[in-house]
Amino acid sequence: MREQIRNVFISHIHEDDEGIDQIKSLADQHGMTVRNSAVTSESPNSAQDENYIKYQILAPRIKWASVLVVYVSPDTKHSQWVDWETEYAQKLGKRIVGIWEHGARDCELPKALEDYADAVVGWNGESIIDAINGESNAWYTPDGSRRGYHIIKRHSC
Repeated sequence: MREQIRNVFISHIHEDDEGIDQIKSLADQHGMTVRNSAVTSESPNSAQDENYIKYQILAPRIKWASVLVVYVSPDTKHSQWVDWETEYAQKLGKRIVGIWEHGARDCELPKALEDYADAVVGWNGESIIDAINGESNAWYTPDGSRRGYHIIKRHSC
């Protein structure tokens, strides 16, 4: 197995920081080192101005990444930040991948992810790597059943 290194921005809610480490570990077990540029509790942001946060902190980090990954947990759907990050990545033409939280049940996708994701995968290292690498555009539900291939709505606002 050949080691790969990928620069990604893992969009998530801060309550799910532990899941970010789990994604990185799972990818590592399958031969991919994930370098995450997202803001986490390990690299906090203390800014208050929303536009400053979006365009001075988050935007450069999303631009640096080749892929935006959204970690989907039950509360991700309600995050305005996850939606903004996803929409911004879409405007930049980035690949967008959703990964269901390990053991996720009864989760719904955030609106922007539903609209712009290239792939949505479950907790499977090979599926995650294939989705990040653009080798699969498959969509799966949280229970692991195949949802089919999503018609990507790539359009600009």
